[in-house]
Amino acid sequence: MYLVDQYPPPSLYGRLRVERRDLAPARWLEQRPPHDDGFGTVAGVCAPGFDAYARILHPALLGADLVRWDKVATAYGRSVSAGTRWHELIGLDDRSPYRNDDTPAVPGLWDEHPHEGPTPAYVARILIPVLSRHTRTPDRCWFGLWEGYGTSNWDGFPVFRTPGRDEILLAGPLDDAASPAWPAGDPDEAAPEIPDLWWPDDRAWCVAGDVDLVSTYVGGSAACVADLLATPGLEAYEIDETSAVD
Repeated sequence: MYLVDQYPPPSLYGRLRVERRDLAPARWLEQRPPHDDGFGTVAGVCAPGFDAYARILHPALLGADLVRWDKVATAYGRSVSAGTRWHELIGLDDRSPYRNDDTPAVPGLWDEHPHEGPTPAYVARILIPVLSRHTRTPDRCWFGLWEGYGTSNWDGFPVFRTPGRDEILLAGPLDDAASPAWPAGDPDEAAPEIPDLWWPDDRAWCVAGDVDLVSTYVGGSAACVADLLATPGLEAYEIDETSAVD
């Protein structure tokens, strides 16, 4: 019996194909040094071994308008760097109050905290054309979706494992990475999550988010990361693979 508000595992997730048998394309993400899974680090959330990494901040909101962290920082007399944590930026000692959504906003500047979870659709749609320039296989990509999201019941489904997460494998072109998000969703119905992990078949880069994070991380070539840092609409910083995530 399926849980209330859950659906049987679909054959398609958005326009992405759900892989039920062969998880070989994801096995490289399971290869970690013994007793060192990197949990809580950029490499643990993303993948180790890339030449460079970028941290992309999820914007805060003012109504439907996106608000950069550096704009929020100015109001608090602070600045933003690659390691800035949102709760520290708004003057909190830990993450708990803002995660419970009871922290006052700044009227006229922001009224909703950054999206906590995998890459939000409005960030994903900016990433896609940039990343497509840095792979030979944009039409053949793979995606990881954490089985713990509540939209579908994945009990008994084959998964691949990353630090702290069991992931469902999806497949499709890069252009379909944001397809699970509703284009104009019902405000009373939660949109399905965009996959946590994306990578092309040539493994030129890897995009990673997580249910607990307000940032997306990308590992790739130095040229790919430089391109991301220069992309309008993204608030991005270069970061190390051993850095803590937020």
